[in-house]
Amino acid sequence: MNLSALRNLNQAKVLVVGDVMLDRYWHGDTGRISPEAPVPVVKVSSLEDKAGGAANVAKNIAHLDGQVGLLGLIGEDDNGRQLESILAKEQIASQLVTVAELPTIAKMRVISRHQQVVRLDLEEPFVQSHSQLLLTRLEQVVNDYDFVLFSDYNKGALTCIEEMITVAKAAGKTVLIDPKSSDLSRYRGADYITPNLNEFRLAGGDNRDEVTLTTSARALIKQAGIGAMLLTRSEQGMSLITQDEKHDFAAQVQEVSDVTGAGDTVIATLTTMLGAGFSPSEAVELANLAAGIAVAKLGAATVTPEELSRKLGQYLRQTGEHYQTPYEEVLKHIEFAKQNGETIVFTNGCFDILHAGHVRYLAQAKARGDRLVVGLNNDESISRLKGPERPINPLNERAMVLSALASVDWVIPFGKESENDTPAKLIEQISPHILVKGGDYQVSEIAGADHVLAMGGQVDVLPFLDGCSTSNIIAKARETD
Repeated sequence: MNLSALRNLNQAKVLVVGDVMLDRYWHGDTGRISPEAPVPVVKVSSLEDKAGGAANVAKNIAHLDGQVGLLGLIGEDDNGRQLESILAKEQIASQLVTVAELPTIAKMRVISRHQQVVRLDLEEPFVQSHSQLLLTRLEQVVNDYDFVLFSDYNKGALTCIEEMITVAKAAGKTVLIDPKSSDLSRYRGADYITPNLNEFRLAGGDNRDEVTLTTSARALIKQAGIGAMLLTRSEQGMSLITQDEKHDFAAQVQEVSDVTGAGDTVIATLTTMLGAGFSPSEAVELANLAAGIAVAKLGAATVTPEELSRKLGQYLRQTGEHYQTPYEEVLKHIEFAKQNGETIVFTNGCFDILHAGHVRYLAQAKARGDRLVVGLNNDESISRLKGPERPINPLNERAMVLSALASVDWVIPFGKESENDTPAKLIEQISPHILVKGGDYQVSEIAGADHVLAMGGQVDVLPFLDGCSTSNIIAKARETD
């Protein structure tokens, strides 16, 4: 598999159509039982709103750097306006249609000590006349995209899905569907369908053994007029089944934290990878890896290209091939991480010859937060600072080595001009929560410290490991020569 194809993720143009909803979480601690009824009392300490349903599928695509639009139905209410605000921050081109007489679908959960105490659903089913509004909007925008992904949560937005598929196929689009109906003939004409085992059985599938599973899957897709089925099978992994082939993908071994939204991650990753130019089997392989990453996180999680690349490198046991996120995309990923409540740590340096002191220092920096950004002096900057014989290793090689470290999430070069030999401007762009610098510095001497402190962040100075320096390594090498 060619990892360089991951650089084409932003070429994937996907329109998600389906049941959108607002996922609201109240977090708090539980210390007693209510005197009014035998139920726990949760003292709410924080409120969190997220994009749910089809909107979460779109979010997954956006976080993989795909170009994504979203069509769905919302009510004329605060929940609908909040959902639109969330989608705007996620850089999703949403075109939600307002239905005045019905509420925005909302799932409200009370969470205590990482356990769901109760869920409250606010919803009324949309009907055919409402779905017709989406069909009309689909006809207007379908030509702006290469893929149309239908996310069916059985809430009524896709009541007219047969006509919607016809519109998408007539426009020459690849159609993918995450189904809820047990009647797969409703999805006739789709190129891919992604049921889980329960949905497969409800549709008439039989998974007593591999031969029976394959035979019944092929019978279903032939009868329904569907191109291929990607069957998600929990601990048994996934199977991509067509009339002529079957490819099985083993589940990735990991500690499962939460399977919420795993199906969203699968179909979002599959579509994005197809849009980037991967073959169907490669796209499913990547979707399988992405699902393994997502279920290790709490809640309906998303996967970044960096996480997927790292997982893929481990999976293939390859050396020398590593995906580096295009630098222009990194700032967007950092902003997504902030929106997820993650603490951003920043440090910087030349890292010309990576040694044990660097590795320990970067690990200590990462331990101060959730994500570590490394500002990396470019070659011209190092030459100005260290002399014409430096750097020993060029920028791309230094960035590749740093990116391969488990402690490093993102690498961003700086120093195009002499006045930018410090990362002060980069720090202002990123606004990290924590700025870390190695060596014997006063906080007032550290570039960017004033900005971080002004934004309410903190600045930490870490000691270097004695005896470890690039200059010492170079001097020792010259003595040996």
